[in-house]
Amino acid sequence: MKAAVVRSFGEPLVIEERPDPEPGPGQVRIRLEASGLCHTDIHAAHGDWPVKPAPPFVPGHEGVGIVEALGDGVTRPAVGQRVAVPWLGWACGRCEHCLSGWETLCEQQRNTGYSVDGGYAEKMLAPADFAAVVPEGIDPRDAAPLTCAGVTTYKALKVAGVRPAQLVAISGVGGLGHLAVQYAKIAGATVAAIDVTDDKLELARELGADILIDARKEDPAEVLKRHGGAHAAIALAVDEQAFASVYGGLRRGGKLVMVALPAGGTIEVPIFDTVLNGTSVIGSIVGTRQDLDEVFRLHAAGRTEVIYETRPLASVNESIADVLTGRIKARIVFEM
Repeated sequence: MKAAVVRSFGEPLVIEERPDPEPGPGQVRIRLEASGLCHTDIHAAHGDWPVKPAPPFVPGHEGVGIVEALGDGVTRPAVGQRVAVPWLGWACGRCEHCLSGWETLCEQQRNTGYSVDGGYAEKMLAPADFAAVVPEGIDPRDAAPLTCAGVTTYKALKVAGVRPAQLVAISGVGGLGHLAVQYAKIAGATVAAIDVTDDKLELARELGADILIDARKEDPAEVLKRHGGAHAAIALAVDEQAFASVYGGLRRGGKLVMVALPAGGTIEVPIFDTVLNGTSVIGSIVGTRQDLDEVFRLHAAGRTEVIYETRPLASVNESIADVLTGRIKARIVFEM
């Protein structure tokens, strides 16, 4: 099989020939059809974060494909079923977090494309219990971005406790943000979409955003305050200033939900204003297997639209460069 491999941080990925992996007990082997390019994959390839993966490794945590081999003890999914392998590649199932519905906080978790090889390959292994069955009728190229961009923003809106008629700011309309706009509209919210490119603001308008804020020309905090302030702001732009800006646009009792992960990013949270206004700053990391099931069901019901362009895996380095320079409207999906 072919795989795109990180040999050294910050260096171009290398397309290599590797032997087909053999599934061990509890694992399945998947013949991949599609794999999304997430900004997290770029952070992994560059070694941006404090806890780093160990080269050589295969990135990618939006892999979708067909189960073609089962390891010992596996009874589901079945050979021939389409499955998706998300960032949460495995969790222990026994700790306080797992048992209380927060398996994404498990301290023993393994992360696809980071601590174990991921989906930038023609074939991959996954624990059977964490290979999510994709409902019939969902195109694998749609399912790939839903596996991370979808479930991550869906969970962030859950964490924010968004309710009908609330004002929700979506900061950054791209691979994640275009889905966040849709989930906020499904929840019944009034959506303010914030970006710095014309095509992404237009995309947000097409997807139902009620307020468009061009951060090149306007201060998002001031615009949000003119509308009474945001009940929730979902921070998806990989930019420290964008976090601070939407924090300033919260109303009393509002919540800033941090999702994007700028390398080494920090923001200053004013203690007096935070206490006086009763605001919250919350981190939200991906979603559980149940969250992903709900995301797939919403898409199967025709409630969401995934915007992407397809490319061959051989274009991986060019594609990463295009994401970093903002030339991509929403998502890139590699077709295998």
